[in-house]
Amino acid sequence: MNQIKILKHHFDTILFPTAPFHFDGTVYKPSHFPSTDVAYEEGKYWRTMRFEDSVFGMKMVNQGTVEEPEVSVSVYSEKEAHPGQYQRICREIEYRFDLKADLAAFVDDCGGDDLLKPALQRWRGMRVSAGESLYEFLVLATVLQNATVRRSVQMLENLFNRFGSVVSFDRKELSAYWPPEAIVQAGEQELRDLKVGYRAKTLIRQAQEFVNEGMDEYSLRVFPSDRLKAELLDLYGIGPASVWYLLFGVFKRYDALEYVSPWEQKIYSRLLFDQEMVDAEVILGEVERRWGKWKMLAVHYIFEDLFWQRKTAPVPWLEELIRL
Repeated sequence: MNQIKILKHHFDTILFPTAPFHFDGTVYKPSHFPSTDVAYEEGKYWRTMRFEDSVFGMKMVNQGTVEEPEVSVSVYSEKEAHPGQYQRICREIEYRFDLKADLAAFVDDCGGDDLLKPALQRWRGMRVSAGESLYEFLVLATVLQNATVRRSVQMLENLFNRFGSVVSFDRKELSAYWPPEAIVQAGEQELRDLKVGYRAKTLIRQAQEFVNEGMDEYSLRVFPSDRLKAELLDLYGIGPASVWYLLFGVFKRYDALEYVSPWEQKIYSRLLFDQEMVDAEVILGEVERRWGKWKMLAVHYIFEDLFWQRKTAPVPWLEELIRL
């Protein structure tokens, strides 16, 4: 068991997302597999953040409405941080949760689509969000490779228990990610002992790209999509099956849908065609026809709407695919 770090200092502020804004639909994604670095209840969200070589706790509370959004943010730290660092964390929160997005053109272009319209109405103002850094998102992509959701959860928790930390803030105890240096120093066998299998090599090579090769997430954010995609595909273990997760989730490129994985193919087949299995190229052609440059954002609304429905009533065909 990792020693618990007490985050006793905190900084409080208010963030004002662009309207409309759906708090719960933005901060919590029921399609994501559960992990112990996050806690959520309606109107409130907690997570840990490794930022500028320190671990922080973050709490977001909805204090506004869809039309007049207002979010209370508290940032917790083990040692009192400089006000400038707290402010940089808040700017990072704005980026990771896409709080300043202007979705008016998306709604104008796609709001009349008969398939998308119900989800848009239910989740009006929902944003694409990823609370993880690029490095942390790569870890998630790696443990998701060729594994059931249950298996992915186990692998991530094993990594948290060995390399991460447990932090306590606001009466929550949550896991926190490790620095990539910890994986580089561990070696392949130690990782394999954590039941990650062949992914041990991938985890080490990816960590080395941040430690030894100076991978800089912040410089990548301003790259045009074609160059950004090429840079991401140069990362070890990243191919067409996972690069669009990075483009969309981490870098907010709303058109990033060029590949359909087998398990998602079954979901899209149901959602788009009400069939058990449709050819992936047919699916990609349909989303391009319907939503064009907004295709991944539109699919995100429909996808998350399905998983929110699952929270209140089981979806038998979906349960078979998830196997959590």
